[in-house]
Amino acid sequence: MVIGRQPLIEAIESGRAIDKILFQRNISGESIGEIRKLAKENNIPIQQVPAEKLHSLTRANHQGVIAFAALVQYMDLQQVIDQLVTKGSIPLFVMLDGLTDIRNIGAIARSAVCCGAQAMIIPDKGSGALNEEAIKSSAGALEKIHICRVNSLLKTIDDLHLNGFKIFTSEIKSPVKVFELDFSEPCCIVLGSEDKGVQPYINKAADEHFTIPMAGDFNSFNVSVAAGIILYEAMKQRLFQK
Repeated sequence: MVIGRQPLIEAIESGRAIDKILFQRNISGESIGEIRKLAKENNIPIQQVPAEKLHSLTRANHQGVIAFAALVQYMDLQQVIDQLVTKGSIPLFVMLDGLTDIRNIGAIARSAVCCGAQAMIIPDKGSGALNEEAIKSSAGALEKIHICRVNSLLKTIDDLHLNGFKIFTSEIKSPVKVFELDFSEPCCIVLGSEDKGVQPYINKAADEHFTIPMAGDFNSFNVSVAAGIILYEAMKQRLFQK
């Protein structure tokens, strides 16, 4: 944890990755305004909590502010894209929409690294924390893939489109099978939560929808298993083309 106003300002300005900031409700002050500005610039989510919550976390003088340092280093999405293009690599990204189960997130990261995906895009709110359990579930893969945290998935899709990406999402009624997609070009696979799936406005922004064929009439694959199937198909196509 990073405790107190000035220590947090210094931590953010030094480039230290922060997962989340907790503010005591109704807190104010010049330094609080500065923290809000830095948080906005670095896509760090802020949560308002009662004073009792902060007191339960530490006995130190927290000044109404406690932050949790991140165990992974967040990267700027455009920088990652530029680096890959410069190296001559074809980007293959994964975007997580509303996934909160950190074991699934860890498993998806593991499959992504094994299948050659270079980046995982997560929203700054509504996603599971990339904590020690997530890193353990990923077998360390979360430390080997670029993690890009963004404040709007929809805007990020617009940015990906501007960079020549195709956006793929699964849709149970789609006639297109996953192996019929063209993964040879820059693309991003959007994975939704198991209970709600991909949000409608994200689904609408996608370029192509697909299904994963199943032998029976069971509901669906677990999201991390589905991710492994999709990513393996992408890797197979890219290796075959080479």
